[in-house]
Amino acid sequence: MPLARTNDSLLSDVIKIILAVILPPLGVFFEVGLTKHFWINIILTIFGFVPGIIHAVYIIATR
Repeated sequence: MPLARTNDSLLSDVIKIILAVILPPLGVFFEVGLTKHFWINIILTIFGFVPGIIHAVYIIATR
């Protein structure tokens, strides 16, 4: 019996984390859409690339 594909699958999280390392707001956008977390991540990425990555990975890992 094949496993059903879910939105929270491990593969999709890995892809979102890879996107978050390359361009942090993109990973957050795919996880939560245009919410306050997306805009916070844009501000953090402008102030410094590393804080944007940390925030993006945190958002993806906790959802």
